[in-house]
Amino acid sequence: MDSFKKLKLGQKVEIHSYKHNGKIHRVWKYGYVVDIKDDCLVVINNKTRVIESSGRCWYTKEPAVCFFFTKKWYNIISMIRDNGIHYYCNIASPFLWDDEAIKYIDYDLDLKVFPNDSMKILDEVEYSNHAKAMHYSKEIDYIVHDQLEKLQNEVLCDDNIYNRENVYRYLEDFLHKEK
Repeated sequence: MDSFKKLKLGQKVEIHSYKHNGKIHRVWKYGYVVDIKDDCLVVINNKTRVIESSGRCWYTKEPAVCFFFTKKWYNIISMIRDNGIHYYCNIASPFLWDDEAIKYIDYDLDLKVFPNDSMKILDEVEYSNHAKAMHYSKEIDYIVHDQLEKLQNEVLCDDNIYNRENVYRYLEDFLHKEK
């Protein structure tokens, strides 16, 4: 579980998202490790290549500070745009690092948090369809909905992850080291 602590600051890593059935969902070709905590790995990517399971490729448009957790069933992508930070929160299994990539299972539901702290739950129909097709257990269903609720409460409580100054600090430190 703690194998990610072997990673080094500045190390280039891939990010692999899977679906419950074990099939690859999406691959981010690279990100850079900017912080390693006891229960969290922080990675930055910028204009990185993303490959969908369909084979379609695209590039991210802006820098993003990504938080992957060892115990929480979600990860957070803090997209830094001209009008502020937009948080895209994936309900997902805790991540693991297997010396190849950061890996997690994406459970469809997402929470988008806008710069004004308003929130929107995304992909509820996708979750319902995949829950049936991939036979999500009652335990998975409970965890997914429980974690979505906890995530919403963290936003309302202005949890440290949503502290915009911290996100900007990660980006500034990264850009300074890049020069």
